[in-house]
Amino acid sequence: MGEAKRRSDQGLAPRGPKPSKDAKDNSPRFLPWLPLTRNQGERFVSITTRSAWIGIGALAVFWVTVRFIGPAAGWWALADG
Repeated sequence: MGEAKRRSDQGLAPRGPKPSKDAKDNSPRFLPWLPLTRNQGERFVSITTRSAWIGIGALAVFWVTVRFIGPAAGWWALADG
């Protein structure tokens, strides 16, 4: 039994066309001669912002480890303490 016949027998709507994997970004460009679109710019800003916050969090964890956890566990002694 074909897919179309099975779907019609079950009362389902026919399948729509498959979305293209090579969908072109049709958002406006920053400058006509620059191959960067506004969607790409927004995505770049969101990725770099997220990466910056991850870096800040990692730095804070590293600082707490060096300043408090390491000396408390006896892994090393602080030079100023």
